[in-house]
Amino acid sequence: MQTSAAWLVIVLAFVAANLPFVSNRFFLVFPLKKTPKSIWLRLAELLILFFVVGFIGRALEARFGQNYPQQWEFYAVSLAMFLVLAFPGYVLRYMVKRHPAPGRA
Repeated sequence: MQTSAAWLVIVLAFVAANLPFVSNRFFLVFPLKKTPKSIWLRLAELLILFFVVGFIGRALEARFGQNYPQQWEFYAVSLAMFLVLAFPGYVLRYMVKRHPAPGRA
């Protein structure tokens, strides 16, 4: 059961890390007047989702046993891993060239 909880957190982190780059809505819910969403707003959303996934992981750890105390190194490495998981969404949003639809200039 603990292994499946660990995989759940990893998959959840991958999905959450790519959410800011999928849509121009804030948290996929709130429409913004200014589109497209700025990179700073995407990074703020990414940071908030990092804390949400961390809270869920911490809650699952508490459910299956004792919460282990963590130092700043753990959080620095987990933030770096979260940013690496966000790379596919970043590439699709900013690096893939989109061609106009046929018939449109």
